Amino acid sequence: MKKISILGSGWLGLPLAESLVHQGYAVNASTRSEGRFDAIMACHARPFVVDINRIDGSIEDFLRADILVVNITSKDIEAFKSLIGRIEASSVQNVIFVSSTSVYNNTMRTVTEDGGDENPHSPLYQIENLFRSNNHFTTTIVRFAGLVGYSRHPGRFFGDRKIPQPDAPVNMIHRDDCLNILQGIIEQELWGEVFNACSDTHPSKREFYSHARHRLGLAQPGFEQAIDAEYKIIDNSKIKLALDYRFIHADLLKSGL
Repeated sequence: MKKISILGSGWLGLPLAESLVHQGYAVNASTRSEGRFDAIMACHARPFVVDINRIDGSIEDFLRADILVVNITSKDIEAFKSLIGRIEASSVQNVIFVSSTSVYNNTMRTVTEDGGDENPHSPLYQIENLFRSNNHFTTTIVRFAGLVGYSRHPGRFFGDRKIPQPDAPVNMIHRDDCLNILQGIIEQELWGEVFNACSDTHPSKREFYSHARHRLGLAQPGFEQAIDAEYKIIDNSKIKLALDYRFIHADLLKSGL
């Protein structure tokens, strides 16, 4: 089995490491604090401290892998340039870069991976392109919609604040589907691609967050006065076709969240 390194072992990275170990992969998993080593070792992955803003020689052991999953929130372009230089010198052949549908402009319509609707000024989009244009390894970009599930319950997202643009559609994806999609890309070796990853349905913020608060037994949310909504609807047909995938949490209003 190939060796996989996961840069970032938080809400998504740690369960990904655990799942990949269960499938027989040897997994390295990074954190910025040794305080998380116990959690990483508990899922039988090998822990490393890696901070891309302060890369030192210790990253060489972490990058002794066939596949690297980059799953951190940093948007520091210079730090990523430094990281990419280290990847070039490593054994890594393929990279999955976990990105976000926030790279798209609000087009007030459905957006696809090849529609040219990305915001060229988005730091995240610029970092995507650093990976995609590199010839030393092959990168697949996965643009996740808003992340929900387990400790990230949307019923708590706004607290007591009023929710803006209540009539705008939402784009969300559950962690269960995130994990399945990342694992499917690895298993089917879908390299050099860009994929949107988002649930099938796009209820309005009013409907979705009212439902989410109800599921928690909380008071219904307040909403700002409706104005012309700025939005986009994320098309997920490419990933479903490529992986022959059916979302576990396809309908957000029927999902347990």
